[in-house]
Amino acid sequence: SESELCLLQEEIGETDERASLPRNMIENTMFEEEPDVVDLALEPDEVVYEPRSSRLLVRGLGENDLDDEEEDYESSARLLGMSFMNRSSTHNSSSSPYNRQAPPRLCSCPSARMLVVGVFILVLVASMAMALYFLPGCTFTKAGCGKANSSIPMEPSYPNSTNGELFPWNELRLPASVRPVNYDLSLTPNLTSMTFTGRTVINMTILHDTKRIVLHSSELIITKATFQDKSVEVKVLEYKPWQQIAVSFLEDLKVGQVCVLTLDYAANLSHTYDGFYNSSYNDKTGAKRVLAATQFEPQAARKAFPCFDEPAFKATFLVRITREPGYITLSNMPQAKTTTLPSGLLEDEFEQTAVNMSTYLVAFIVANFTSITRNVSNTLVSVYSVPEKKEHTHYALDTASTLLHFYNTFFHIDYPLRKLDLVAIPDFLAGAMENWGLITFRETSLLVGNQSSPLDKQLIANVVAHELAHQWFGNLVTMRWWNDLWLNEGFATYWQYTSLMTEFPQLDLDNVFLGVRFKAMAKDSLNSSHPVSVSSQVTTPEQVSEMFDSVTYEKGASLLLMLKTTLPDGQFRKGIIKYLDNYRGSNTVTEDLWNSLTQVGVQESVSDMMRTWTLQNGFPLVTVSRKGGHVTLTQEPFLLSADNATHTSNLWHIPVTYVNDNCSSAPSCRQIFTLRNKTATLNVSDSVKWLKLNYMNTGFYIVHYGDEGWATLIDALKTDINTLTPHDRASLIHNIFALSRLGRVSFRQVLNLLDYTTNETETAPLTEALSQLSSVYRLLDKRQEQRLLARMKVYIWGHFGQLMDSQDWGEEESVSRQELRSVLLEMACSLGRQNCTDQATALYDQWTNSNQTKQIPGDLQQVVFSTAAQADLRWLSLMEAYSSTTYDSEKRKILQALASTQDPRSIVWILSTGLEGGIIQTQELPLVISTVSDGFAGHLLVWDFVKENWDRIIEKFPVGSYPIQSIIKSTTSQFSTQTHLEEVQGFFSSLKERGSQMRSVQESLETIRLNQLWMDRNLPTLRIWL
Repeated sequence: SESELCLLQEEIGETDERASLPRNMIENTMFEEEPDVVDLALEPDEVVYEPRSSRLLVRGLGENDLDDEEEDYESSARLLGMSFMNRSSTHNSSSSPYNRQAPPRLCSCPSARMLVVGVFILVLVASMAMALYFLPGCTFTKAGCGKANSSIPMEPSYPNSTNGELFPWNELRLPASVRPVNYDLSLTPNLTSMTFTGRTVINMTILHDTKRIVLHSSELIITKATFQDKSVEVKVLEYKPWQQIAVSFLEDLKVGQVCVLTLDYAANLSHTYDGFYNSSYNDKTGAKRVLAATQFEPQAARKAFPCFDEPAFKATFLVRITREPGYITLSNMPQAKTTTLPSGLLEDEFEQTAVNMSTYLVAFIVANFTSITRNVSNTLVSVYSVPEKKEHTHYALDTASTLLHFYNTFFHIDYPLRKLDLVAIPDFLAGAMENWGLITFRETSLLVGNQSSPLDKQLIANVVAHELAHQWFGNLVTMRWWNDLWLNEGFATYWQYTSLMTEFPQLDLDNVFLGVRFKAMAKDSLNSSHPVSVSSQVTTPEQVSEMFDSVTYEKGASLLLMLKTTLPDGQFRKGIIKYLDNYRGSNTVTEDLWNSLTQVGVQESVSDMMRTWTLQNGFPLVTVSRKGGHVTLTQEPFLLSADNATHTSNLWHIPVTYVNDNCSSAPSCRQIFTLRNKTATLNVSDSVKWLKLNYMNTGFYIVHYGDEGWATLIDALKTDINTLTPHDRASLIHNIFALSRLGRVSFRQVLNLLDYTTNETETAPLTEALSQLSSVYRLLDKRQEQRLLARMKVYIWGHFGQLMDSQDWGEEESVSRQELRSVLLEMACSLGRQNCTDQATALYDQWTNSNQTKQIPGDLQQVVFSTAAQADLRWLSLMEAYSSTTYDSEKRKILQALASTQDPRSIVWILSTGLEGGIIQTQELPLVISTVSDGFAGHLLVWDFVKENWDRIIEKFPVGSYPIQSIIKSTTSQFSTQTHLEEVQGFFSSLKERGSQMRSVQESLETIRLNQLWMDRNLPTLRIWL
């Protein structure tokens, strides 16, 4: 109900958040299946699946609904008019007869007659306004208001099609009147002309009487369209701004009617990384090979075939692809037959999909790949690659086979298709894509040599685990709309870590998952963040693309971990199995997940708890104060802000876990207390010396212990470092740096805590400490604080130098030790520690002198290559190695090293080459830009490069996409001056529809302001303390 929505908005602080959003983002604040509609004789197909509004849709289609402020304004105006009428009538009835007034001394006053006339005019105008307002059923037109019209809806406002006719739909979301049932797709790509032709036959069902069929099409030239009987052609209208086409009919299509629409079309293969796109690579002879592949998520299936390109429009698909004899084709399903055509071309037909799929999961490839295969639980698992890299596919096949068995068993639902292909594509923008039965990967995300390090294999396992989890979360059960993308990506991220920690414990994923949670907090602490389940409007392509961020992925996964650790053993798994079972083959919203958990006995309070985490952005800061045995916990939003504005006092239901000095490291020590209100008290024994909250950092919140509490914990660590688990020690380091950024603790307190690290040997806390110090160092470097940088180096050497020097440069089996070694040595060499640079240079020279046969340990390759790249001659030899190596993980590390050079000419060359594509694939440009941005020599060059080439960059990467988010963040996040703030603001403001409204732009501006504030607060004291 409307009142419930208002209450919910008050609870989660939506009102303040709405006020800061542009109007198109605040039109609607909650989602449901269909909106509440007051009947104004709207055609049923004019109801779209769209965000639920807290007010009824009472105006005709195409009218701009007044927002809340406009309604308030209009109401006030009416009341003011009535007030004028009341005052006027009173005045008139009691006014005395006209009397001559004494002449004024300095200025004249209007006569009584003029006053009366003025009041009369005001009354007349107000009366006319009220009469017009309350006139029933008036439809305003250019001709005025004709006659009362209580039955005919207001005329919708429709846009013009490309041919000048009115387009019969005016929403970005498709109408719900027609539902596709099956697609029969025939495609003929020409890899010489880089074009393709296609025929799409769509079988559909009419859900509401309608005179139109509206669907998506982008960059396709429709050459012929027929409806029902293929001899009857129909006219197709196109509205390009919304990538929609439509067919209109004189008579209604009736509810329950089954229809067939056939569309013939032609198009160019895409030159970007979405839709049906062309790609190329050089084989071992140096010959250029071409291929065509697809990437449809989120909204690019419409670039390959006309379709209802929204996740809720699931259907079955039958695919046919025509090819030349030298190629193979792949699609979601196994190949059913191959037919030789009179032209000599071959037509491969695939089985019809055994499941209903969203369009973004359809995929097909035309290439000359080879594969290795294995049968797992009645599913044929295959890994495809270019022929030269076939020997690099074995690890991926082993990993996929193990994980498929794990997921089948864990979820109690078997993978539903007869085959599962994993395909390495030479030119692929995303890390991977979970197309059902045909998962596509970057080569660097799937291929790894047998001699590669466990760290390289860890990356492959992570990506494979994520994409396989999607076969259940995303493919089998799909979010209804992109505002709930976390139901796909948050789950897949959570399960990638959970499955690998179970099946591949040697890969040490628990440390990686901890780092992921810290990363999510960094983004979610900004005002520009968004709720995991977005209740504001997500409709434009840019808004949809921007949902693919660390809040959706990493925060989503973090919340699932918190939920799992809060519930009794086994209950989380039962709830997840129930969720999959309830909704297999269909679409869901976040509320369906909580309902499924409740069905298996999870208390309703848990669902209430999780709503406080998914429906509002940000996370809480819990402050601890203690008097004897009474511990007071207080919560508030942890919001980094550079202004002094008052922010909303959002509340969360926080499952606060804690341990104390009597029992602090074993899981059995953990106690739990739910903090639902602003403040609560828990009682502990007076003998307890200290408390550590958020055991193992499984909760998504930060803790401030106050001066006394921090001092006690620091003393405890100095006395016995093992009194807390490594994850809890890392958690303390993360929290105190975050509190310093918030201004709650001084940097002196940060350094006090870090004093204990001279005895630290574990990966998680050392990695976090070095990462935080590195961020501070880079900020100071960009400000050219040379004396302070020299002191900071001395500080780092004093705390970590001995550990850095003691690292071995040979082979290391433990993944955890490899992680630590690479972090320590990369920092040591980047800061010019002689022992490190000498060792790295010697290893590099041995590698080049042996013609690259003397292997460098995989975890040391990055530091060795990056050190070598600082010398001109070695940079040139690295460039040669980059062109010749066939090992993808090695190639990427060499590229990163090349981009780390401090030579301006080399920087300009590598940026230009990355943008052009060719020697350096354009898909690697975000990595190049990020690496150049970290160095002092390149950080201003790369910012200028991005500004000058912005239009070319957004031709290659869509506005709002993850690569664009990455480019904006890496080029601006280390600025900390007013000059740079104004420059960044001015540049992005000038872009208008070419990127000015992106959330990542707001994030970058916030970050610069926060950097400024941090510098203002800490520079003077840093000069003293260091």
